Amino acid sequence: MNLNLTPSAERIHIGIFGRRNAGKSSLVNALTNQKLAIVSDIKGTTTDPVYKAMELLPLGPVVFIDTPGIDDDGELGSQRVKASYRVLAKTDIALIVADGNTLAHEDNALIEKIKSKKIPYVIAYNKCEKFPDFKPVGKNEIAVSAAEDINIKELRKLIAKQYASEENKIRLIADIINPGDLVVLVVPIDSAAPKGRLILPQQQVLRDVLDTGAMAVVCREHELKETLEKLGTKPSVVVTDSQAFGFVSKVVPKDIRLTSFSILMARYKGVLAQTAAGVLALDKLSDGDTILIAEGCTHHRQCDDIGTVKLPKWISEYTDKKLEFKFSSGTEFPEELSEYKLVVHCGACMLNEREVKYRLAYAEEQGIPMTNYGILIAYVHGILKRSVEPFPEIADMFK
Repeated sequence: MNLNLTPSAERIHIGIFGRRNAGKSSLVNALTNQKLAIVSDIKGTTTDPVYKAMELLPLGPVVFIDTPGIDDDGELGSQRVKASYRVLAKTDIALIVADGNTLAHEDNALIEKIKSKKIPYVIAYNKCEKFPDFKPVGKNEIAVSAAEDINIKELRKLIAKQYASEENKIRLIADIINPGDLVVLVVPIDSAAPKGRLILPQQQVLRDVLDTGAMAVVCREHELKETLEKLGTKPSVVVTDSQAFGFVSKVVPKDIRLTSFSILMARYKGVLAQTAAGVLALDKLSDGDTILIAEGCTHHRQCDDIGTVKLPKWISEYTDKKLEFKFSSGTEFPEELSEYKLVVHCGACMLNEREVKYRLAYAEEQGIPMTNYGILIAYVHGILKRSVEPFPEIADMFK
């Protein structure tokens, strides 16, 4: 695999936190052996979180997130501090950069927040050349110098130790198919499809099929019937783009398993059970209720956009209620969700697992159910039970 092409959502996210002038940006440059971040003696040089995809051995592909100082002041500084804390939602490993040989109260407050979120972390006491007798005592603490290149290699190793192995991580589709199986992927090509390429979930499922030693056939929804007839053998499973669910379910025989890329992605991110349960909130909506439709990426909206056009239409038709819809995209996700009766989230292929789970937990804390594009579309078309049959632990919820 070309590590430079690894999607951001599949990279380990390392958040760099600390006070202004603690040397966060200098340490990023030292860790990567590159001048990725602007370094200055002027406080507050980093004004927004800066993301940089890199390879960091022995971890592999990572994303470094260099954040503003957590001790920034003033109205604008307060907003920068909030921006730094928001990065915790997607941080797999936190690196706290202390200025010298002590932790300031801002550092300690941040560490308590990190612990509450169960994020593994490392404390790097920077500028150790000024304190030659200082020896950190914690097993996840180390004295380093970005300026003098002291203990940088050891810091890389210590960061790597904090990351749990993904050997038992759920695969996208590999664990529900076998080598030699035939898998049909249904990929609509319409005005919303990116020119000349497949979208990320389609690419990833296709690759997982091939890695399993199974065979993949890709077609558009309108060629699906002919494709199934020409195959001569029954596929193990058909995976469709969610927006074609209604059409595809009528074409695929009942004795062939059917699911969607979006449902596979929810399972891969570890939120399928919760988002499947969340869709039941549709049946409790009343006139005037507001629904948030959230996407994890930003893209040019088309006239038949699934998030802003198709989903509101399907939801309104299913519920027969006069509902209000609001939308968010990319890194923007509302902190206050009390005005909503339901959150409908995309497949989140562009978000790492931690951020997806953070958004779900944030909604649960406020008592707001959250579901997923694919689950909702299957539900309103009356085929959700069928679409989760490949996953017995979820299918039991809809007996």
